[in-house]
Amino acid sequence: MMKKKNITASKASLVLFLCQMVSALDVPLDSKLLEELLQPPTITQQSPKDYIVDPRENIVIQCEAKGKPPPSFSWTRNGTHFDIDKDALVTMKPNSGTLVINIMNGGKAEAYEGVYQCTARNERGAAISNNIVIRPSRSPLWTKEKLEPNQVREGDSLVLHCRPPVGLPPPIIFWMDNAFQRLPQSERVSQGLNGDLYFSNVQPEDTREDYICYARFNHTQTIQQKQPISVKVFSMDSLNDTIAANLSDTDIYGAKPVTERQPVLLTPTGSTSTKVELRGNVLLLECIAAGLPTPVIRWIKEGGELPANRTFFENFKKTLKIIDVSEADSGNYKCIARNTLGSAHHVISVTVKAAPYWITAPRNLVLSPGEDGTLICRANGNPKPDISWLANGVPIAIAPEDPSRKVDGDTIIFSHVQERSSAVYQCNASNEYGYLLANAFVNVLAEPPRILTPANKLYQVIADSPALLDCAYFGSPKPEIEWFKGVKGSILRGNEYVFHDNGTLEIPVAQKDSTGTYTCVARNELGKIQNEVQLEVKDPTMIIKQPEYKVIQRYGQVSFECIIKHDSTLLPTVVWLKDNDELPDDERFLVGKDNLTIMNVTDKDDGTYTCIVNTTLDSVSASAVLTVVARPNPPFDLELTGQLERSIELSWVPGDENNSPITNFVIEFEDGLHEPGVWHYQTEVPGTQTTVQLKLSPYVNYSFRVIAVNEIGRSQPSEPSEQYLTKSANPDENPSNVQGIGSEPDNLVITWESLRGFQSNGPGLQYKVSWRQKDVDDEWTSVIVANVSKYIVSGTPTFVPYEIKVQALNDLGYAPEPLEVIGHSGEDLPMVAPGNVQVHVINSTLAKVHWDPVPPKTVRGHLQGYKVYYWKVQSLSRRSRRHVEKKILTFRGNKTFGMLPGLEPYSSYKLNVRVVNGKGEGPASPDKVFKTPEGVPSSPSFLKITNPTLDSLTLEWGSPTHPNGVLTSYILKFQPINNTHELGPLVEIRIPANESSLILKNLNYSTRYKFYFNAQTAVGSGSQITEEAVTIMDEAGILRPAVGAGKGYSETLFATSPVMHIVRPTFYKVQPLYPRIRNVTTAAAETYANISWEYEGPDHVNFYVEYGVAGSKEDWKKEIVNGSRSFFVLKGLTPGTAYKVRVGAEGLSQGPGVRSSEDVFETGPAMASRQVDIATQGWFIGLMCAVALLILILLIVCFIRRNKGGKYPVKEKEDAHADPEIQPMKEDDGTFGEYRSLESDAEDHKPLKKGSRTPSDRTVKKEDSDDSLVDYGEGVNGQFNEDGSFIGQYSGKKEKEPAEGNESSEAPSPVNAMNSFV
Repeated sequence: MMKKKNITASKASLVLFLCQMVSALDVPLDSKLLEELLQPPTITQQSPKDYIVDPRENIVIQCEAKGKPPPSFSWTRNGTHFDIDKDALVTMKPNSGTLVINIMNGGKAEAYEGVYQCTARNERGAAISNNIVIRPSRSPLWTKEKLEPNQVREGDSLVLHCRPPVGLPPPIIFWMDNAFQRLPQSERVSQGLNGDLYFSNVQPEDTREDYICYARFNHTQTIQQKQPISVKVFSMDSLNDTIAANLSDTDIYGAKPVTERQPVLLTPTGSTSTKVELRGNVLLLECIAAGLPTPVIRWIKEGGELPANRTFFENFKKTLKIIDVSEADSGNYKCIARNTLGSAHHVISVTVKAAPYWITAPRNLVLSPGEDGTLICRANGNPKPDISWLANGVPIAIAPEDPSRKVDGDTIIFSHVQERSSAVYQCNASNEYGYLLANAFVNVLAEPPRILTPANKLYQVIADSPALLDCAYFGSPKPEIEWFKGVKGSILRGNEYVFHDNGTLEIPVAQKDSTGTYTCVARNELGKIQNEVQLEVKDPTMIIKQPEYKVIQRYGQVSFECIIKHDSTLLPTVVWLKDNDELPDDERFLVGKDNLTIMNVTDKDDGTYTCIVNTTLDSVSASAVLTVVARPNPPFDLELTGQLERSIELSWVPGDENNSPITNFVIEFEDGLHEPGVWHYQTEVPGTQTTVQLKLSPYVNYSFRVIAVNEIGRSQPSEPSEQYLTKSANPDENPSNVQGIGSEPDNLVITWESLRGFQSNGPGLQYKVSWRQKDVDDEWTSVIVANVSKYIVSGTPTFVPYEIKVQALNDLGYAPEPLEVIGHSGEDLPMVAPGNVQVHVINSTLAKVHWDPVPPKTVRGHLQGYKVYYWKVQSLSRRSRRHVEKKILTFRGNKTFGMLPGLEPYSSYKLNVRVVNGKGEGPASPDKVFKTPEGVPSSPSFLKITNPTLDSLTLEWGSPTHPNGVLTSYILKFQPINNTHELGPLVEIRIPANESSLILKNLNYSTRYKFYFNAQTAVGSGSQITEEAVTIMDEAGILRPAVGAGKGYSETLFATSPVMHIVRPTFYKVQPLYPRIRNVTTAAAETYANISWEYEGPDHVNFYVEYGVAGSKEDWKKEIVNGSRSFFVLKGLTPGTAYKVRVGAEGLSQGPGVRSSEDVFETGPAMASRQVDIATQGWFIGLMCAVALLILILLIVCFIRRNKGGKYPVKEKEDAHADPEIQPMKEDDGTFGEYRSLESDAEDHKPLKKGSRTPSDRTVKKEDSDDSLVDYGEGVNGQFNEDGSFIGQYSGKKEKEPAEGNESSEAPSPVNAMNSFV
């Protein structure tokens, strides 16, 4: 009992000792280090334990080892020393232990059979190889034997034995015929593991004489052949026939026919058997059965399941194969052979044994003097292997003693080792199935520290990733490792660093500030060494613009972007992949610096495209999917089913949708009978539907086709379906759009739209045309016409209503009763003129005309309206006549009044009225005379200033071109201007109308004056013109008083001045007029309107016109005016509609812009026409040009005679001068620095640009091109309603009348300009 306790205590102390052992040194695999360190031998290469050699070739037995110093080699053969020097055929390779036995020079392999073992030795120990068993391979011939033919009854079993010769290694068996073709095998015929050929039952087709077994010896690359075996299968029928031929009729014989048999096992025999297999090998179990029908084999494991993933069935399930078997696979395996008559089974008891295998193989120990260590050798097997130790190839029991060594079973314990303790130890684990041999050395070294990592090695990492700095070291005893940052930095500690046992320093998350020099220090009791490495932390590579998902149509172009950002010291490379593979070798793929472009995209380009950016330190990637879409492929396999007279079912198979879902299918049909080759729309269905019920018409030869539609477009049409002809029937419908309109006063033309071919419903399409006079008790008159679309009824009264109907019919009958329509026979010209024509003059440019309607019966047609012809007879201000321009206004419908716009003031007019129908105009009413009142005159035709002296100026002017009444006087206003462009006091003078010149006296010398001049009638003042002039400087050099210091002019200007108004002489800086838009005028036609306005304010503004339906809450519609014009044409208006309109200006340098007040106008239904007489003839135009040239010559002569004085050019500075009518403003009131006169229709009213000059003759004329709506609009059309707005359309018509000269009154408005335009 006490002894047992001591044993237990000793084991516990051993375990405690092992736990306290110092771990052994690891020797780095550094070639330079290994060359310098002493090391016991280590076997690195050897031949296999069971080494079968080719007897025809040299035998090479390998044995390679390493050590320091290099080891020497020796061999044993069959347990005794093998002296290779005594055998001339045996050599050892230089610096190696490998033996070469030269068989090819006369040696025999059999002489060198045996067990060989190699020993490698140096001063630190000896290592040994495995026992290598050398055996030459053998491939003997088959023994000669006499083979009898096998005669077998049909249905019986048969075994053809192979019995190959025993070879080394065993041969591979297979069966073939004389033609070297493998014999077919099946569940009925198969080869067993022993090489025999088994027939579960024979059939007549098994009869043959060339069943040959072959044995292939792979080691010698030879094949041996057995003599052919003959098999003859005879059936019961043939056997009975043979016996019957040899027997008399009285003999009775009956052979049994082929009978079915239940299974019987051919191999293995008996009910049970055993099988032993080694761990890790392949287990093969076989069961082959005889029987008819052929049995089927099934395998089970009693008490368990067949191992999954390691079980396989071969040879038609006759062989069970389990790979990599272990002890757990031991047990009873049952094979069951079964057919329809019964079953047979066999149980194979499997035992899995195990050759030794390692649990813990001994490992080399590198120790420092005085250290402790252990060698452990643990193995397992079945049965359990025996463990034995050797030291330097000698059993440890007889090896030299070592006080530091203690053997304890499978463990050797070393304590306080010294350098002499170095040795190689062998562990042998063996049982009856094999052995294991392992070498492990104990190397006791005393070495100062060494650092194996190269000095100043550069490490580069990406920011925020780990950095691993190597410090590979060696030393004995094992050195301690410390790390420092920088040359004089402190030791690194803390959680931000990880220190590995192999000396590596890990910075888990390296930052930019981690860059620098790191020092590794290794020290032990024999010395100290250090090494520096460099760390650089780089910015990560990023894809800042990744490729995006793209959907592209086929044959389009697509581009994927891949814009990167990277560390400036790294050189990135960009690689594009398609579906994780290289891009296709296609010139359509263009790889740019930051993108991938695919030209002419096709369906095969569909996929995932990946941009990969690589540097030497990192790699990033981004992917995007390209979806190629296209119009769908056409449907196919069209099929017609369910044929009926008026319907049919159509089905089809959709084509490929090409990545864009089909939204709908369009069905079209062709009528091969009436319109071959023309396809018509039939219907359409949703994209999820592939059948449709179609309605049919009679007497149509139908073909159908289907078109698929997706978001990209329509597919090509499908192939046409088969044709389907429907039966004839009466027409279902009658012609449409039936009308009756006479072309002459005595006829009625009946027209209709004919039925289309497939609407006829049958052959022989005709029409029954019927008519009768409305409201007269007449019978219908009918006529049947061919397939036409018109019929003319002659001899009708003028313009009477008729009831009309047109009915379709064909060879099978009539269509349903048609609807009646009302038509009229032909029209004739109206018979009478409107009466009681009255004119009411509204103002100088507008008049209203009234008339009585004509009786309806006298119209003799459809009343279309009334036309008003009007023309100017003469101007009342000047008794002159001119060629008349007649104008026409048409008023639609039964209107009895209308407005006459665009009249000239102070003129005499005539008009007449005519009724209009579809045939033309009726007679004119008697001419009606009316006169227009006076208006304001136009501006004087010119103003010139001549004969400047020290204190006087001479003014001359011309009368207005269009006085528009009787002139009453002229108004002259003038004021001085100083050098700073300030204006002095304003003087106003009224001049009699019969004057044409004036001398202004008592003016200041060397002073600039500005003049404003206009004419007046009784109605008011006309437009003014302006001019500037300068008096002559005083020759005596007397300085003139400053403007503002005195009055600037003498109070007595001239003696006969009837009126003089003196303004206070204080001078002011002129401020611009506040911008405004006024006098918005509208001339409306049927579908458009001409808008004009007057603007006062700074130049360079942008005008716009806003309009909308009057009384509507809809937003204003805005139209931009092109340029700085003061008119605009609104188009696309609705006839007979009231509109609101206003004009605005934007783009002002100060303020938000201005806008006019609203104006309302109404479009009308009137139409215009223009008639031209002799005024457009060439001879008349030439005559007028000659007269005009003569007048021009006379005017030039008069002009030269009147301008005898000197002409002094005057510098114009009107851009700084204000209109005298405008009150001066303060400089800081926020208005603009220019001014406009109150009348803005003449360009002379604007200030002249600085530096410009007036004409040399001092004449100021009105602009030649007054803006006219005719010049810029859509013709001369215009309309006014009854309240004065323009609703009629007009055109000019010249008629030759007595002339009063060539003067004509010009209207100041755009409408007047338009009306006077020729």
